[in-house]
Parts: sequence; C-alpha cells; structure tokens
Amino acid sequence: MLAYAGGDLLAFETLYRRHRGTLYRFLLRSLRHRADADELFQESWSRLVAARERYRPEAKFTTWLLQIAHNLVVDRFRRQRPQASPEETETVLRSLDAPESEQPERALSEFEQRRRLQLALEELPEEQRIAFLLRVEGGLGLEEIGEITGAGRETVKSRLRYALARIRARFQA
Repeated sequence: MLAYAGGDLLAFETLYRRHRGTLYRFLLRSLRHRADADELFQESWSRLVAARERYRPEAKFTTWLLQIAHNLVVDRFRRQRPQASPEETETVLRSLDAPESEQPERALSEFEQRRRLQLALEELPEEQRIAFLLRVEGGLGLEEIGEITGAGRETVKSRLRYALARIRARFQA
C-alpha cells in the first residue's frame, strides 16, 4: 500500500489481486444481496484509492481495508437493513462455489453444509455475524476485529464465543 501511495500503479494491481476475494466474501456474507455486495465492493476500492495518501501502516493492510468495508456495511444497515431469503443465499453460494466434477453425493453434502452455515450466519445478531466473518473470512485477530468494529477485546471474544455456540447449536439441531 505504501508503494501504491507513492505512485506505483502496479502495487495497486497486486493489492487488488491479493485482497479482492477476502473483501468480496466479507461484503457478500455481511449484506446477503449480491448487488449490494458488488456496490460496496466497488465503493471500498474507490475509498481506498481516495485515501491512499493518508494510509499509515499502523495495522495490517487487510484490517484497514476491512475497516473501510465494515463502515460502508454499517452505513448501509443504518439506511436500510437488507433481507435475503434462504433461496437467494443458496443461489449466490452455488454460483460462487459450483463444484466441478466431484461425485454428486459429495457435492450435495458440501452444498448442504455451506447452506446450513449460511442460514446459521443469517440467524446471528449483526455484531456476532460481523465479528465471526472478520475472524473466519478475514483471518483477523481479536484486537484487529475490535479496531474495525469499535468494540473492546473482551466484547469481541464474547461475540465470537456466542456466535460459535449458536452456529454449533444450529448444526446439531
């Protein structure tokens, strides 16, 4: 990011290639509507471009990028909380991860597991879902999640613990 801020346009391409998947998955699972995720994906990169000269490497780049995305998600929820049906979520997940030439029963089992996880995520309160996605999708630590969400370390731990307990309960049901 420092190279890009200094004018190296190839550095932006590297950043984009490395982080686009993590950013998009976070947005898609946070918002549940592909159109909203697409919009905020573009907006996140636009904000990154606009803020490149103000970037300071005080945290990991991923933390900074996901902070931008999280703020956009929060703004979107404040304006209007989107709701996706399980069928819409299923369609999006299927289009993202369509198995190629696997055995049909294995593909169905993996699809069912992904669907159950998505449904479990949809049932989580927003704070727990965001913390869980930042941890699992973003690979962030407690402090980094706290920086992004504005919550303390212990609050983040609690949110993750409750999210995991709810997801486990959903899978056991």
